[in-house]
Amino acid sequence: MLDIFFKGSSTRTCDGKTRRDVLKVGSLGLAGLTLPGLLRAEAAARAGGSLSKGAKAKSVVLVYLGGGLSHHDSFDPKPEAGEEIRGKYTTIGTNVSGLQISEKLPGMAKVMDRITLVRSGAHNNDHHETATNWVMSGRFGTPFGDYPAIGAVVAHEAGFTGNVPPYVSVPRNPSFTWELGKSAFLGGRFESFKAGDPNSANYRVQDLQPAGGVSAKQAERRETLLQTVDGLAKRVEGNDQIATYDEFHARARDMVLSSEARRAFAIDQESEKLRDRYGRTTPGQSMLLARRLVENGVRFVTVNYGGWDHHGKIFEALDKKLPEFDKAVSALIEDLDGRGMFDDTLLVVMGEFGRGPKINKDAGRDHWGQAASLLFAGAGVKRGFVLGKTDKHGAFATQRPVSPADVAYTILDAMGIDPRKQLKTPDGRPIEILDQGETVKEMFA
Repeated sequence: MLDIFFKGSSTRTCDGKTRRDVLKVGSLGLAGLTLPGLLRAEAAARAGGSLSKGAKAKSVVLVYLGGGLSHHDSFDPKPEAGEEIRGKYTTIGTNVSGLQISEKLPGMAKVMDRITLVRSGAHNNDHHETATNWVMSGRFGTPFGDYPAIGAVVAHEAGFTGNVPPYVSVPRNPSFTWELGKSAFLGGRFESFKAGDPNSANYRVQDLQPAGGVSAKQAERRETLLQTVDGLAKRVEGNDQIATYDEFHARARDMVLSSEARRAFAIDQESEKLRDRYGRTTPGQSMLLARRLVENGVRFVTVNYGGWDHHGKIFEALDKKLPEFDKAVSALIEDLDGRGMFDDTLLVVMGEFGRGPKINKDAGRDHWGQAASLLFAGAGVKRGFVLGKTDKHGAFATQRPVSPADVAYTILDAMGIDPRKQLKTPDGRPIEILDQGETVKEMFA
């Protein structure tokens, strides 16, 4: 919701704010967008951001497996290891000669010829928040997110395309105890647009819908009120943020009323058959919405697909989770490829780490940063290719380790963004987007 703050107030709401502290402008459905902030991103991008003409990808879809997918039980099984390592599942062949994956992934077995499987994702941190911020930004810092997520960097550098936001998270950014993968020192204007749950009944993006029952005349009156308050705020505050508000509000209004923006989020326009193919689940419909968003010009979409932190009874959980994953991700791969969108869309599937090689006393697997499996597809990525290896227990990467910095570097490079470019902190201090890493060139044809 669009907020205008004032000082010196008295009547308090339940969240601690006062009625005079903040005027909520909801008449045109701006709630949750933080549109003036997001729209400042466009101006900033016009002023300083740029994309290379040699970019391989126009858009990125990151399917983020919060909690950490067990590589042993999915894409890097160890059938010859002892039961305490190999786990419950057997393996099945895929349409890539010699490549075997978990029996719980029959859909993925049919699309492995369209992707690169990296079996050597590796780092040395087993803490959810710290590792999540690391893999989502490419830079190691505190658990609280010292560096901007890749999507925020893309928003900063790419700006807006038409009337859709450059960076969207579906349903929202990852969260364990607080929101992760944010824009850090780039500021709130480069945060992701939170799309909500597209699997909910009668899904609509609240931010792009006129408030219910509001007539055009009422909207006009509220617009007049907003202009009056804005004028007062300018006279009272006199700061740059409010002085430039008119430009951003006009663009916000255009986005809210734009058929382009509404169309991008209109998942109900998809056929029932295709929606069923993805699965009538939050992850399934989130991946379908991600495809719609990049198809309509969104530059970076994070699909937040959590629930992989299985310290106990892992196989009871995976018996449900892996078929859901299999259905949704294989559908996304087939859909993107079938529409020719892999020409300029990069798909990345990863979590913050893998799971421990040995099944613990609670029949689960614990956090394990030293090995993980990642999937890449599109934007020139090799098809039917496997990169890297782990040892016979799946404990350590033994061939071509791929670090969080390498992943971030590869994504940014594919987008035509210089990963070593210097950005400015609010106090004017220059800081590189990435201070290490390299493009994983072996993945590209």
